[in-house]
Amino acid sequence: MKIRIKFRKYGVMKFIGHLDVMRFFQKAIRRSGIDVCYTEGFSPHQVMSFAAPLGVGLTSDGEYLDIEAHTSKSSADAMRDLNAAMVDGMEIVGYVRLDDHAKTAMSVVSAADYEIWFKEGYACPYSADALREKLSDFFEKPDEVLITKKTKKSEKTMDLKRLVYDFRIMDPRERFGDKPAFYLNVCTGSTDNVKPELVLEAFFNDMGLPYDPLALQVHRLDVYYTDADGTRKTLLDAGWEIT
Repeated sequence: MKIRIKFRKYGVMKFIGHLDVMRFFQKAIRRSGIDVCYTEGFSPHQVMSFAAPLGVGLTSDGEYLDIEAHTSKSSADAMRDLNAAMVDGMEIVGYVRLDDHAKTAMSVVSAADYEIWFKEGYACPYSADALREKLSDFFEKPDEVLITKKTKKSEKTMDLKRLVYDFRIMDPRERFGDKPAFYLNVCTGSTDNVKPELVLEAFFNDMGLPYDPLALQVHRLDVYYTDADGTRKTLLDAGWEIT
């Protein structure tokens, strides 16, 4: 059977890269007694895949991995046993069964949303209202917002109007250090993909400001897929709890 697991990544674990997260979950799944399936051959490994792996330094409330299992405990029991094997900074928040013909999370991801705020010790250059005015000039008024995405081998021109579904300025609040913050909902997938950091860098450059990635905390809220009716849903909505 196919299982989808949702987890949070926060605190010091934000500095752990994807390969180490994968190794961590392989050990945690064994320790929790999940009846996971293994590949065949000379070097068997757990059947496991992650959806849109998170970059180093980012935190998240909505990370996903898919596994295959021979049998399964109830969702509540599996979450309890998995959380017993977690460390501070990792928490299991969802465990559902998928249809046997369901595609992997990695292949169906279409969007993700983020909150980005200034870390302690860094000042926001403008008020929330001033940022909204500048965002209107940068993103809302133009018919297209072209940026250049550089890779190791080439450069690619992208239109943010097509790849950014929502871009808003959030009012100051305690969790943002009483400074304005940013909300972004962006295209995320194997074909088209844009990182929130790239969008903010373009916005800062348009304002004539230097972009310092170390000044901002990027937090992923959730990851989404688009169903046959065109409705966007979280990846956990594709399954059902095991009782």
